Amino acid sequence: MRLDIAYDGTEFSGWARQNGLRTVCGEIEEKLGAVLRTPLQLTVAGRTDAGVHATGQVAHVDVPAAMLPDDPSRLVRRLARFLPKDVRITRISRAPEDFDARFSAMRRHYEYRLTTAVYGADPLRARDIVSYPKVLDLGAIRSASAELVGLHDFAAFCKRREGATTVRDLQRFDWERDGDVYTAFVSADAFCWSMVRSLVGAVLAVGEGRRDLEWVDELLRERSRSSSILVAPAHGLSLVRVDYPDDADLAARNEITRDVRTLPEGCCGD
Repeated sequence: MRLDIAYDGTEFSGWARQNGLRTVCGEIEEKLGAVLRTPLQLTVAGRTDAGVHATGQVAHVDVPAAMLPDDPSRLVRRLARFLPKDVRITRISRAPEDFDARFSAMRRHYEYRLTTAVYGADPLRARDIVSYPKVLDLGAIRSASAELVGLHDFAAFCKRREGATTVRDLQRFDWERDGDVYTAFVSADAFCWSMVRSLVGAVLAVGEGRRDLEWVDELLRERSRSSSILVAPAHGLSLVRVDYPDDADLAARNEITRDVRTLPEGCCGD
């Protein structure tokens, strides 16, 4: 089954199940498993960190045929009674053949919000908007963000995981301003651990005038985590959408995603 999920990450220790900690995955597996009366294990499109939210998270779960409801969508209302208020399953459907929430994904879309208002975030939005009462140059932020778009090794922006590549195709990184609220729109084929918040932190340094565009360009040449980047707070970040190909193209997409990506020789300043 495919599950479309939304959650307020404030009180969660991230998505991934962890012994002794409250996580989004743990809550859903427990409640859905109880409803279907069988142990379940979810596979997710993107593991979010502690404090990060989602309005468009996607997961899949394999269910024994005998336990599979004729109409999975009917589980949405039932689970609404069991799940805590800070996590909702908004849609449940029978997944097409070859669908994999993680490996079938073509791109993930995130949004990051902050406010420069001197009084901080509006109380009704304080859990998903970061208070950042500083003077920012939006033009400089946009220029720095544009420097980072494309196929690069983002090692400087990622916490290293053994055996994992840090090469990513950053397809969108731009900003809009509505009064005191700044919103970043960040899209890529995939993201490595803490990458989005590191990207935001880096360009905000340029927006404040503490760094320049040359520094941003130098970061793309580094091959290890950069200590000069201040990671932006988690609660301003939300996963808003995951894109998938047509059903007929799912198997091919899975194979592409499983390949370990490297930069082409001579690419991107190497």
